[in-house]
Amino acid sequence: MDIRTAETRHSLPGKAGAAALGALLLAATSLPAHADEALADLVEEVSPSVVTVISQQSAKAMPAQAAPFDFEGHPFGEFFRRFGVPEGRQMPRPGPSQGLGSGFVIDSDGLVVTNHHVIDGAEKVTIRLSDKREFTAEVVGSDPLTDLALLKITTDAELPAVVLGDSDAIRVGEDVVAIGNPFGLSSTVTTGIVSAKGRNISDGPYAEFLQTDAAINRGNSGGPLFDMDGEVVGVNSAIYSPSGGSVGLGFAVTSNIVQEVVADLRDDGKVDRGWLGVSIQSVTPDIAGAMGLDASQGALVADVVPDSPADGVLQPGDVIVGFGGAEVADSADLPRLVGATGAGEDSTVTVLRDGERVTLDLTVGEYKGPTASAPEQDASNMALGVTVAPLTETARNELGLGSTVTGVLVMEVAPDSPAAQAGLRRGDVIMKLDGQETDTPQALQSALKNQGEDPALMLINRRGAPLFIAVDIA
Repeated sequence: MDIRTAETRHSLPGKAGAAALGALLLAATSLPAHADEALADLVEEVSPSVVTVISQQSAKAMPAQAAPFDFEGHPFGEFFRRFGVPEGRQMPRPGPSQGLGSGFVIDSDGLVVTNHHVIDGAEKVTIRLSDKREFTAEVVGSDPLTDLALLKITTDAELPAVVLGDSDAIRVGEDVVAIGNPFGLSSTVTTGIVSAKGRNISDGPYAEFLQTDAAINRGNSGGPLFDMDGEVVGVNSAIYSPSGGSVGLGFAVTSNIVQEVVADLRDDGKVDRGWLGVSIQSVTPDIAGAMGLDASQGALVADVVPDSPADGVLQPGDVIVGFGGAEVADSADLPRLVGATGAGEDSTVTVLRDGERVTLDLTVGEYKGPTASAPEQDASNMALGVTVAPLTETARNELGLGSTVTGVLVMEVAPDSPAAQAGLRRGDVIMKLDGQETDTPQALQSALKNQGEDPALMLINRRGAPLFIAVDIA
């Protein structure tokens, strides 16, 4: 009988094996003897600066005629508790709600950084220090576009503050330490590495994230991510998790973004951002090929807002590859560069236009914030794989399109057609094909006949947003 143990399967043969094993043992014993002590020293030094942020909201008023639904004693009480009460009933009025997050002191006078979502909608915010003292906090300012907030507490003594480091300098693979209050367990320390840089996981275009595998859970939001020098390189803000717990995919707003936002909030309680007035999209390999570009780089201008700083300077089809002397490698770079520029400042923008590299001057504006019958089907195009119709006023109103939008309305997209493979959808408006206007079905047919080499560059409007797509027409 042949019985193999784990040791047998992984043994190394002969003298070579012994030598290799010796080398491994030597490498293991050559690790820094005081690495654990250095980490403990770092945690001991910075932990007093990490705080618990408690946000409180009052219970919402309940209509006087609404009778609370009593779960207790009801045969389906547990079912209703989990999946909702019967129609016409009301759930019991909830008491005051309280949320817990994390934060850290960045100024000994009592300035505290946390996440916007930790204090959003709170009627009262309380800061609990590491020594258990509690103080009511004033919200100096908050910025939902980067999910950052600045709080202020007043104490008799100076508070221990941390230093913001340079998140651009940290490298993927470097060790990091997260400290926060997951599930209310204050001063919890977890370690990991920087898994990736330059992540964009938010709805807004102004935040940039470090990805880390340091364990981050509910309650860590707003807490610091430290490098091994004890400097904050990020603010722990989000996790990706199918289960709700940590699976090693945590995200922290970079400290360089924090530095800019906190300076603005500290100045006047709000963040001032520059604005160009363009809609942009990424330059995919297909689009680069259709435009004759050497590489998939820059931000493609899909539309220019009338009377904006870009009006009369930029035009749809321009590929922005530089702004203010900085490179625009992809579409995510431009909003951050423009947003960091003050309103009224003169700047330069470098574009690729008709195969030429052009540098243009403009003055940056001020960002103000985000502001049943089907039409008759008139034409069908088999090469593209779509059925289109004229864009009637009824359709324009239903889609929320302005009077300046012209084109043909996509009624149907054939499965596995060139249009489907390019991502064209029912309800899209085809505005241009290879630079030719397509304001009627006949104009689309003509543009297709005159179309040059594949892929063809198509400008569409999707629910009010202009987009370029590249279509390989059979």
